[in-house]
Amino acid sequence: MRFFRRLNKTGFTLIELMIVMSVIGILASIVAPNYKWSLIRARESVLRENLYNFRSTIDQYYADNGKYPDSLDELTKPEKQYLREIPKDITGTKDTWVPLAPPVPQDGGEVKGSVYDVHSGSDLVGSDGKPYNEW
Repeated sequence: MRFFRRLNKTGFTLIELMIVMSVIGILASIVAPNYKWSLIRARESVLRENLYNFRSTIDQYYADNGKYPDSLDELTKPEKQYLREIPKDITGTKDTWVPLAPPVPQDGGEVKGSVYDVHSGSDLVGSDGKPYNEW
């Protein structure tokens, strides 16, 4: 009868470990796509905020100086400093912003400055189906 005695060892069986690993795998497969989409939504929110800040800063510059800035770097010059620095685009660099020239007035007047609006330089499509460079 000594042969059938249970030893007083604690531990997990192979079946218990396999069940735990299966549950962890299922949870990881559910969480991974949600994490990916949350990162994309966060980057898009930062892009929207950067575009809003750029556009309102350009409008403030125009209201103060009576002309649009000649470049985006003009917004960060120490003597004016409307922005501390040019923010990064969704591409991860500061060099991909696409400044747009002001529209020509219908009365034939002259517009001073060359930066009226800013768009992203990315050719990727956002989660709403619209390319980032059209935001």
